[in-house]
Amino acid sequence: MATDLVTGPRVLRRDEWDPWYDQLIRAFGGVPESDEERAAWHSVTEFDRSLGVWDGDTCVGTSGAFGFRVTVPGGAQVPAAGVTMVSVAATHRRRGVLTSMMRRQLDDVRAWGEPLAVLTASEPAIYGRFGYGAATFQLAAEIDTGRAGLSVPAGTDDVRLRYAAPADVLDACEEVYARLVPARPGMIARPAGWERLPLLDAESMRDGASPLQCVVAERDGTVTGYARFRVKPSWDTGGAEGTVVLSDLDALDPASGAALWRFLFGIDLTSTLNVRMRPVDDAWQYLVSDIRRCRPRLRDALYVRLVDVGAALSARTYQAPVDVVFEVEDAFCPWNSGRWRLSGDAKGASCERTPDPADLALSVRELGAAYLGGVPLTGLAAAGRVRELRRGALAEASVGFGAAVAPWLPHGF
Repeated sequence: MATDLVTGPRVLRRDEWDPWYDQLIRAFGGVPESDEERAAWHSVTEFDRSLGVWDGDTCVGTSGAFGFRVTVPGGAQVPAAGVTMVSVAATHRRRGVLTSMMRRQLDDVRAWGEPLAVLTASEPAIYGRFGYGAATFQLAAEIDTGRAGLSVPAGTDDVRLRYAAPADVLDACEEVYARLVPARPGMIARPAGWERLPLLDAESMRDGASPLQCVVAERDGTVTGYARFRVKPSWDTGGAEGTVVLSDLDALDPASGAALWRFLFGIDLTSTLNVRMRPVDDAWQYLVSDIRRCRPRLRDALYVRLVDVGAALSARTYQAPVDVVFEVEDAFCPWNSGRWRLSGDAKGASCERTPDPADLALSVRELGAAYLGGVPLTGLAAAGRVRELRRGALAEASVGFGAAVAPWLPHGF
């Protein structure tokens, strides 16, 4: 029997998934997904980590969490709750439904012993009040491939490229992805079953483009990279003006990556390459002859919430030595509030409560934004969101928190 709204969110039962998912789809515009997409998301739903709010027999609120492991600076893969499928029925706004789900969810995450919660935000303004900070950004571009040429590194011509059915080379491509995960903060070690989600290819997802295509890069018979893409034909009075729409591209070495980018730039009957959800330090930017012809743009991607400040800051390393006391404000998860001494370097770190005077004052939201090394504490301080209480502490901490490569979330969830 369904629980009344006044009792708050509860764990989702398997027989409730359809109305629960229908509420989610309605909240995001009501356009039904294909049977393939719906079945895929059903297959990865973790029911014991999913919550629903019910008004009688009607689902009016949804939220879920995936059990992920996220790479942090230093290469460790830290347990994190991947918050997902959050919605509130338009008929039940401003009644505390979302707050009640966020409260229950973060309490659960703490009980599960996961020091982080992460999410992607449909509306960025929503989640700051719950302690989430924008920690990674993603690059998109609309590249004029006729005017932005490529200069490729030595060895590119030695890479062999071949077309392959995406499903036929899935295991090899996933092995490439898995080898890259420890090298870049923000990447997710995909749980079993998640490797098939990038192959979803319902016609409704194509926007007039071809079915999903795949080209793999090989060296000595071993797959060293891959690109998945679609081609959208277009013609005008001047001839072909097709567009290549990139879905995924991963490579284990510069030459393999350059070979794949060169291939995408040179596909017959196309003049534009659309890329999205790429790392902000993506290699193609440094291969092109004219970055202005690529029209790059940024947007927010992964939001990070420290559920256990001590465990989270101890789990990563720091590219320069740090010894700093944070005064942390966390109204929504008050167990994090107070002073924490972080001591660490490139070999490891510890973060413990301390009575010592604070060096920096900030909220847990700023710690989440800076956690993966992509948002400098100095920038947050310039915006008035971090206060330096000991001269020199800000620069020390900001340098230490940085990462050698930009953090990146390669796909949504």
